[in-house]
Amino acid sequence: MKPANGHGVDCHAHIIDPARFPLPAGRGYKPRPGEGGTREEFCATLDRHGMSRGLLVQLSGYGTDNAPILDAIEAYPGRFKAIAVIDAKFSDRTLEDLARAGVVGVRFNLVSFDPSVLSRPDAPRLLQRLKSLGWFAQVYSSDTQWQQAATVLKASGIRVLVDHFGVRDIASGTGQKGFQAVLELGRGGLAVVKFSSPFRVSPAMGDYADLDPFVEKLLSAFGVKNCIWGSDWPFINVPKRPTYAEVMAPLGRWLPNPDDRARVLAHNPARLFGFEG
Repeated sequence: MKPANGHGVDCHAHIIDPARFPLPAGRGYKPRPGEGGTREEFCATLDRHGMSRGLLVQLSGYGTDNAPILDAIEAYPGRFKAIAVIDAKFSDRTLEDLARAGVVGVRFNLVSFDPSVLSRPDAPRLLQRLKSLGWFAQVYSSDTQWQQAATVLKASGIRVLVDHFGVRDIASGTGQKGFQAVLELGRGGLAVVKFSSPFRVSPAMGDYADLDPFVEKLLSAFGVKNCIWGSDWPFINVPKRPTYAEVMAPLGRWLPNPDDRARVLAHNPARLFGFEG
């Protein structure tokens, strides 16, 4: 399945290039040998699958050194935008420089990088600084954290990117409080959800059919206009790495209307992240 006219945008991928950008010590996942993914390799993957552009997400293992994603943006003008990881102590000038370079938001990884970043006293001020730049707050959260995180995010008025279907434990069903908080964010109109990385959420490798009830609820709450897709390439830290085509395939079931698929794969990300053409 390829997006219409080859204008698809993969809205969740990482650049992992230890040879050019060594991984620093500290927090975050440190990829194992064989889990790399260079800018050239990602471009080749996009080309093979009829995708034109990508939203790069800073790998947690690189911390706040956003050099790998900034390098990819510079090397392929117009092809990439990025979600950075920052420190609240970054100056306004530094944030403005990131915006000029192609950064459109900041990732808050509450699962494995900084669980308390949205609950600290300085969180509202940080969100307001990001909002003033027109940026997104991209959030990867455990189910138990979503209620508190959603409250802070709604109070800030910032646009939100919900990572990986907004759920981690699908065994608890669509009625769990964390997922309900995600749906409420969608109904508020300022949030966008990523149908990304189904292999991290669903044990049903192959067709991911156990995600169908969650996708149905997300489409109802967010509307097709606020849904996007991401692969989570290069598929690190999983027992069995899927293929790119396998991760994309369920969209045919979730979005049987070709026009809806084109909106999710191409038109929505172009509008949301400022891709030209």
